[in-house]
Amino acid sequence: MDKLIERESAPRNTLVAAPALAVQFFLIPLAVVAITVTVYVGFRSMLNDERTAQDYLAEIRTGGSTRRWPAAYELSRLMSDPKVRADRTLAPALVKAFEAAQNDDPLVRRYLALAIGRLDPPMPAEAIEDLTKTLEAPDAETRISAIWALGSSGDATVVPRIQPLFASDDAGIRKMVVYALGALPGDAQTPTLLTALQDSTADVRWNAAVALARHGRHDGVAVLKQMLDRSYVERAVKREVRQDEDQDPIADVMISGLRAAAVLKDDDLRNTVERVSESDSSLKIRQAALEAMKVFGAQKLQRY
Repeated sequence: MDKLIERESAPRNTLVAAPALAVQFFLIPLAVVAITVTVYVGFRSMLNDERTAQDYLAEIRTGGSTRRWPAAYELSRLMSDPKVRADRTLAPALVKAFEAAQNDDPLVRRYLALAIGRLDPPMPAEAIEDLTKTLEAPDAETRISAIWALGSSGDATVVPRIQPLFASDDAGIRKMVVYALGALPGDAQTPTLLTALQDSTADVRWNAAVALARHGRHDGVAVLKQMLDRSYVERAVKREVRQDEDQDPIADVMISGLRAAAVLKDDDLRNTVERVSESDSSLKIRQAALEAMKVFGAQKLQRY
């Protein structure tokens, strides 16, 4: 799901780009990431690589139970392509498919929610209403997908619809709520993000600090320092590093913290970022820290 995590064909310096591009939220709930990753290998061969978005929508409407959710998955993946999103007929068709799948396999609605979340803003009002109703779904992962999609809408009016879900006992839901609130404009969500800095789950606290940084607030600086402390992150992150999949959750946390630090340009973070750039064991993390230091350095030059 590209708005969640996207890889680009060519490297670019995201730290010296505009702040909206500089902060990349890596700390989204693992359940949502799993939805678009773990299924891919097993079921990719079930569908034709050359199918269009409309072909997948037709499969979702008329296919058998074993075909609809793989088609919905492939559609959500295909929506990362700007050329696909340029088709203005897709938005109403996706909304209709989402409405029709109300009593379908939860996987279908999860993937359709992800597809809707990838639409270029503004999101259709009908989609926002349908996604809001889905916030009451009995399936937690479906609610998580709907929260993410609403967070991707860019519509500040959805903030009061999402905020109450932060009271959930499910840490995955709280993580996604914080992620979504950080992605949405406005200040109405600030009290919830501040509360999330004290959450019992590390991922929630980290997401809150990054979200506040995205909004230009320095309240999460202490948490960002923790995100840049390798020993602390290693104790907090229980997931295994998968070298064969080029995945390193520890690096994800630290690089996310570095990018947030670069956005804030907070002097209290300068020494920490410099230390990481000089001594961290990961070349990838040191490179990200060096890029952050360039931003700090540019800020320092502007003062003279």
